[in-house]
Amino acid sequence: MNIVILTGSNRKNAASSGLAEYAAAIMRESGHTVRLIHLYHTPLPLYSPEAENLQHPGVEQLLRSFGEADAIMLTTPEYHGSISGVLKNALDYLGQAQFKGKAVLTASTAGGAVGISSLQQLQAIVRNLHGVSSPEWISIGGSLRSRFEGVTGFRTGVHEPVPEADERIFSAVRSFLRLAEGLHSGQGTTADTP
Repeated sequence: MNIVILTGSNRKNAASSGLAEYAAAIMRESGHTVRLIHLYHTPLPLYSPEAENLQHPGVEQLLRSFGEADAIMLTTPEYHGSISGVLKNALDYLGQAQFKGKAVLTASTAGGAVGISSLQQLQAIVRNLHGVSSPEWISIGGSLRSRFEGVTGFRTGVHEPVPEADERIFSAVRSFLRLAEGLHSGQGTTADTP
């Protein structure tokens, strides 16, 4: 499957981007093609409903990547109990044409213990775009968040594992992949089957 991951931070060494790299490694090792779009490296102009920025190279890449994707992962830092502004701006460019019927895994990083508010907001956005939310979320918070800062090119078995988070991340990614494979093959949701 072709999976696109959108990292919703405009910070160079964001923990949410490191978490995306970590999840991407698991997906690749499961045989999937993964494309990461880092909003730090590919900043987008502010969304305008007049569609005046649709020819911007970053917007074109975003629309093409999401259109070609079989499944989607969205990551965000939690700011003031919400998703990041850059992620919301990117999502405003997207619509049902890019999300409808596709499995979507959501993940957050937070300064506190967990980032549930941002995940709940992402679930509402995914639902309104007619995506299919994966039944498990990923939220990394507190001191554990720093373990993901600056992570790039992560490969399981090569980089130092994050034992406190590995089981949770692997479980959520496996559940997401089962859901995505079921939807992609036209067999409905299979998230609860082993």
